[in-house]
Amino acid sequence: MTSLTAASPQEAIKNRTTKYDDLWGHPKPLWMLFMAEFWERFAFYGIRWALTLYIVAQFFNGDASGQTFASNTYGAYLALVYGSAIFGGYVADKIIGSQHSILIGALIMGAGLFLIMLPDQSFFMAGLATIIVGNGLFKPNISNLVGKIYEQNDSRRDRGFSIFYMGINAGAMISPIITQWLASTLTDTPMMDNYKAVFGAAGIGMLISYIWFYIGRKQLKGVGAIKKTPTRTKNLFYVILGAIASIGPVYILMAYAGAQVLAWLLFILFVGLAFMLIKGAKKDGKIARDRMFACLIMCAFNVIFFMFFEQAGSSFTFLAQNIVDRNITDVFEFKIAWFQSVNAVAILILAPLVSMIWLFMSNKKIEPSIPQKFALGLLGTGLGFLVLVYALENLLNSNNLIPLWPLAACYVLHTIGELCLSPIGLSMISKLVPASMAGLAFGGWFLSTAIGNNFSGILAGSISGETGMTVVSAVNGFSFSFWLLTGAGLFLFIISPLINKLMHGVK
Repeated sequence: MTSLTAASPQEAIKNRTTKYDDLWGHPKPLWMLFMAEFWERFAFYGIRWALTLYIVAQFFNGDASGQTFASNTYGAYLALVYGSAIFGGYVADKIIGSQHSILIGALIMGAGLFLIMLPDQSFFMAGLATIIVGNGLFKPNISNLVGKIYEQNDSRRDRGFSIFYMGINAGAMISPIITQWLASTLTDTPMMDNYKAVFGAAGIGMLISYIWFYIGRKQLKGVGAIKKTPTRTKNLFYVILGAIASIGPVYILMAYAGAQVLAWLLFILFVGLAFMLIKGAKKDGKIARDRMFACLIMCAFNVIFFMFFEQAGSSFTFLAQNIVDRNITDVFEFKIAWFQSVNAVAILILAPLVSMIWLFMSNKKIEPSIPQKFALGLLGTGLGFLVLVYALENLLNSNNLIPLWPLAACYVLHTIGELCLSPIGLSMISKLVPASMAGLAFGGWFLSTAIGNNFSGILAGSISGETGMTVVSAVNGFSFSFWLLTGAGLFLFIISPLINKLMHGVK
């Protein structure tokens, strides 16, 4: 049998399985990781709704022609946020361990969030670049730790990742409500100035995440850490220096390369990573190699999913601002940021239900396989776009606006799709990949997300065009989204038996 837990000697990382006390049916450290991720996601989603609106307001004086630039910038930012995870995973696996990667990343992200408060486009882009570098060190490694606190064949692992995913979305639910309130009521200054309070609140959330993990990491009993030696101290210094130095190149990619150039760079990076992962897996035998192939195939479908799911921060935001009637009464308006909370609330409600459905189906031996769950996720996301197309073609009022319920319903359907795909994908990586390559493989998963996010910005930019989003452009863009997602979902259903063979019994 191929070993899936032994780490290579040069890593010197404590990847051994450690017995933890249970708390509420799961290893106790899960709840510490839950809250650290909660505050990091509070920061991330606290600015998600505001970025494109701020760019148009601050740098284009509110002109709708700035929507394309804002969407492309937002897509590139998200792409690099997730693409940087490949380097963060490698740094953790080979140099400083997951724990120190998370701590360094949290501080760098906090610095970037405070930097984007400065009302200058160059400083804004530099701030985004700083957030990207910090997130690369933070994001893949905290997910990796969740996988490490479970025994290899622990049946609770999928449910543990679903709980962890709820932590992500608890932060995502609260932060848009708080940051929208800050932007709307804190001052009487122009809206682009109020957005700075949004960015500052996110920075504070990131500092809380750092403190929470720093204090709580003792619960991990050394998992994800390396022994304190002069070599470790030197490596930490070099990693910090390298992280600071990398902000410049990331800034250049953000400010000058453009979304199309970035798409090619990310593709080349993913191909190179795929070769590295396959070469490394071959050392552990045919089964490990086949499982790695399965992971890479699923990453390709993850690209498709996030290309359309991440319209939430770009085209959906402009749709909510300009083509949705958000007036519930004469005096009460549904705020733009609250749509981001719809997704998070739906996850908090539906995640336990979906988890129970998987458990029930597992007990009945009819649970869908990992590829089939992914296919359901693609189809559910496509259905959300169909609802929007229907509304735009049939429910426009005299002001050329649609009701708010179709957009809210789209977010809920996308949430169902997300629950069938994202937490399952994280769990899939932790089950299929040798522990010695887990950080790098999680980086690969987030790199596929990055490619999808970059495409999402390109798609949103094409929907807005040169003059901003219109009803016609929205119908065309969302119809394309529905058909592509539906076709991809059906195709994945057809080939799922082939992928299952490559997984060699992993469910």
